[in-house]
Order: sequence, then C-alpha cells, then structure tokens
Amino acid sequence: MTTVQPVVVPPARDGVGPSCVVVPPGPWPTLLAFLTARFASVPQAVWLARMAQGKVVDDLGVPVTAERPFQSHLRLYYYRDVPHEPRIPFFEVILYQNDHLIVVDKPHFLPVMPSGGYLQETVLVRLKRRLGIDTLVPIHRIDRDTAGLVMFSVQPASRGAYAALFRARGIVKTYEAVAPWREDLVFPLTRESRIQEAGHFMLQQEVPGVPNAVTQMEVIEVCGPLARYRLNPVTGQRHQLRVHMAALGLPILGDGLYPTLTPEGQVDYAHPLQLLAKSVAFKDPVTGKSRQFESQRTLTGLG
Repeated sequence: MTTVQPVVVPPARDGVGPSCVVVPPGPWPTLLAFLTARFASVPQAVWLARMAQGKVVDDLGVPVTAERPFQSHLRLYYYRDVPHEPRIPFFEVILYQNDHLIVVDKPHFLPVMPSGGYLQETVLVRLKRRLGIDTLVPIHRIDRDTAGLVMFSVQPASRGAYAALFRARGIVKTYEAVAPWREDLVFPLTRESRIQEAGHFMLQQEVPGVPNAVTQMEVIEVCGPLARYRLNPVTGQRHQLRVHMAALGLPILGDGLYPTLTPEGQVDYAHPLQLLAKSVAFKDPVTGKSRQFESQRTLTGLG
C-alpha cells in the first residue's frame, strides 16, 4: 500500500507567505537550473542566496540546495525579496474586526497585495505582521492609487461565503471621485461598455462589443470647473471607474494612467488620485446581519 506524504506549506516569514511554482517535465540538470530558466528576470545569484538562507523548499518541507538534481512534478516554495523597497509613509486603519472579517481603511499609494516592487509595504503584509494572522486574504482589491475600504477574510472556512457575495453582486460599493465638471452631461447617468486590456499591462480600454462593465454615476457637488461624483460600480472590471470617467471626458484628478500614462516611478505624494472607496453594504453570510462600513477618509481635490 502506497503512503501519500502530506504537502507541507511553509509558514509566513515576517508577514510574507511563500510563493509557489510547480516543476514541469524538462531538460534541466538541477532544480536551480530550472528556477533560473523559469524566472529569467531573477539572477542565479539570488536563487543561490535564497537557498543558502533556507528560503527554497519542496512540498515536503525539505530545503532545496544548489546541487539537488532536477525532479518534475514537485511544488517548490520560495520566499521573495525586494531589496530596495520604498517606505510608504501612510498607514492603514482597521475599522472592524471579528473572527471572520476585517475591514480596513486604506490610504492612497499603499498596495493591497505584494506585487512587483512592493512586498512589506502592502496592506496584507502589514496586517499579518501587526495582527499575527497568517490566514488573512483580501476578499477583493482596489488599486494602489485608490484610497478607502478593503475587506479581508480571516478564516479559510468562511472565505468562500464572503467571496460569493462579490461574484453574486451582493455587495453595494460606493466610491467618490473628484473630476472635471461638464455642463453638457446630464446626471445621474449609467455608463455601460466593454473593457479589456489595452496592449499595455497597466492599461485597460473601452472596445466595441457586448458590455461587461456598468457604472452608475451622479453628482454630489459642483465647485467651479470641478465636481465631486458618487460612483457605484455594478460590475468589477479592472480600472473600471477610471476608464469610464476618462471616456466621458472626466478624467479623475491625479490619475497617472488615464488618459495619459505617467512614466513609472513618478509618484507624487502631494497629488493623490482623487478616488475613494467610500462605503460597502451587504448582508453578512456568516451572521445574517446587515452591515455597512464607511471610510473615514476624504478627498481633497476640491480644496
């Protein structure tokens, strides 16, 4: 009788969980050679350093060494580093916490999840370090440039119930934005269009076809050439609100993507994107209670 060894997922280190890659069949002589080929942007010296620090292990928890022969169908876990990660001088605020759910009020400029040049300076890793909860997972995300509410699942057992709310559009999300005012547009209005990637990994665009993005828009107040808008995304396409506003000739103040892509690395803390995830409302699938949370942050674009 064959004994199946349990998969060992390494614990988080300093709030950062391991990344995982499955080893396919291939011609590599060692696992080091596979990793170097698989991640061409990561120098072999980085993999050697990670291995020397015990930061690369297989699915049984056995450390991977530089000399270990190649073996397919393994799961390799490794801890990623960002050597010169910039410090983000703004802080998340926990608005609500119970055994299943955490609601956070995120500042502008702080990413929700590790990606690219951001690892420790993300809401997820900061929360894991602060609370000591390795099972935290964001139920949804907002852009790094956007401030406001983000919900996190605490327990794997109830995670699917909260995620199902988003799939079933069972959460009412309300945003606020500051953008130009156009007297020729009649509000409230609903923008419906088809949004897809624009040929650049950072950008989306409207294209002909069956709509997959719907946003309800209304004006809260007008101040000279600018206005504050209330935006309710019915769907959840990437960059949906920013694309819809720009398509109407109402690019959101401080937007470094739409309508013009700002060169990467030019972050201006004095002029944040004037977009705020203001509130969420839903029926809690665990307790059955109606819940509503509101960001304590405000937009400054109107002065």
